[in-house]
Parts: sequence; structure tokens; C-alpha cells
Amino acid sequence: MAALRACNHGVLFVTVFWDSVGFGLVTASIIALASVAFSLQFSVTTTPNFAHGDLLTAGAYGALAAQFATHNLAIEILASLCVGGAVASILNSALVQPFLRLGSRRITIFLVTVCFGWILQNLLLIIYGGQPNVFVLPTFQLEQVGPFLWTTLDMAIMGTTVVVLLLLHVMLRYTKFGKALRAVSDNPELARVTGIPYPRVVRLTWLIDGMLAGFAGFVLAAYIGSVTPTTGFSFLVVIFAASVIGGLGRPYGTAVGALIIGLAMEISASYLPAEYKTAVAFVLLILALLVRPRGIFNTEIWNFAD
Repeated sequence: MAALRACNHGVLFVTVFWDSVGFGLVTASIIALASVAFSLQFSVTTTPNFAHGDLLTAGAYGALAAQFATHNLAIEILASLCVGGAVASILNSALVQPFLRLGSRRITIFLVTVCFGWILQNLLLIIYGGQPNVFVLPTFQLEQVGPFLWTTLDMAIMGTTVVVLLLLHVMLRYTKFGKALRAVSDNPELARVTGIPYPRVVRLTWLIDGMLAGFAGFVLAAYIGSVTPTTGFSFLVVIFAASVIGGLGRPYGTAVGALIIGLAMEISASYLPAEYKTAVAFVLLILALLVRPRGIFNTEIWNFAD
């Protein structure tokens, strides 16, 4: 009897572990969408945008507004992209660039982005209120895929993330703009001297950052099932942890950091109270800053990409 109980406990442990790994892959996909966007923007501008979480929130509310108006999933996705890109572009052109032209230090830019995030949160609070706004989505079926138990929404999130990251890789690697972005990231002064339009590259990078963040916000809200004005802000620690672990300003490494954070959060939630998931990400962030502050890939991003 004791042997049977031990066997049952062993089977349950393995089942819970694989379920948590499956959930971790879904969470890692959402983190990757948000953190790669954050890291891409930082790689070009070296400007710390701590309103990045609020770009996710803006995109989620853009999708919510589209849902109220149309109940069309494609339009909701398009709205999240457009709203996220527009808000990021406004932040860059109306606040970040004017302060940079004045020669402001990074701590000033940090405070500017923090204040912008608070303003955006309160605007959304005034418009939508503080209660969670529910996303109405189609019914998703539960399916067994190998040792993993996923819904069709989970698989759609992971598949979409892979496609987006592949498209981003193709853009960075094979397009003229991608090569210009890489040059600016590697050496901004040399890029200017060689005729690369630095201001245009920065503007487009902020736009892409906002679009990816807005889409990530929609995916996060769809996965949770609702959105509040602080949804993205509460996710910022997780985004930052993934970026630092993978290497701040290194999008490829950041994707790996997102995988580590996502798995760690969900596996820990299977054996600890779920409220500690964010604390796990925070602990990993502290350890990364103490042990390897330049990230796992302690090389230049574009050498790693090549």
C-alpha cells in the first residue's frame, strides 16, 4: 500500500511538473513579445523607457474599444498595434526627444517616462474605471499535446509569438532598415557619419516597439481574460527581468531570458502560492544583477545574431 501511494505521488508530481512547464511556455511567449520590444528600443536609443508596461495597457484597451465597436478579432489585433505604436511615438516625439535635445541625463529620462506612465494610467482610470474590463473571446478547447495540456488559445499565443519573432529576425537581418538599426545600435556616431538617417531609425524603432508592446498587451489581457489600468505596469518587473537576464539591449538574448522567467514563474507556482510568481521573477532579476549584470550572452548583440 505504501509503495502504491509513493507511486501515485510520483505520477502526480511528474504530471504537475509537465503541466507547469506547458503553462510556462505560454507565459514565456507573452513575456517574449513584451520584453523583446523593450530590448529592441533600448538597443537603439539606450533610453530607459519605464512606461513600457503602460504601452501594453494602452494596446489592450485599444483592442477592448475595438471589441465594443466591432466584435471582430482581426480589428481588435489591428487596434492594439495602432494604439501601442501611436502612444509610443507620442512619448518619443513629445517628451523623450525634446529632453534629449536639452542634454538631459538618463535619470531625467527615466523620471519622464515614469510620469508619462502614471498619466496614462490615470487617463485610462478616468475613462474606463478601476474595475477589470472583461474580454469576450471564443470558447477554446483543451487539448493534450504530448505531455502538455494546452487550450487552443495557448497554442495560438505560442504560434503567434514564434511567427512575430521570426518576422522580427528577418527584418533585422535582411532588410535595409534592419541593417540601419543594427548599425545605429552598434555605433550611433559612425552610423550618422556614413549617412544613415539616425532620427528616422529612432522614430521607426519607437513605433515598432509600441506596436509590439500593444500587441503583447492584447495577448496578455486575452490570456488573463480582463484588463485594468495597471495591468501592464504590474507586468513591468517581469519584462525588465527577462531583458536583464538575457542582456539588456539584446533582443535575441532577451527571448531566452523570457523563456527562463516564464518557466521559473509557472513551475514555482505549482509548488508555492501563485502570488509569489512575480516575486520569483524579482529574485531572478536580483541574482542576474549580482552575478551577471550584462546578461547571459555577454557579447555584442549583433555578433550573437550573426
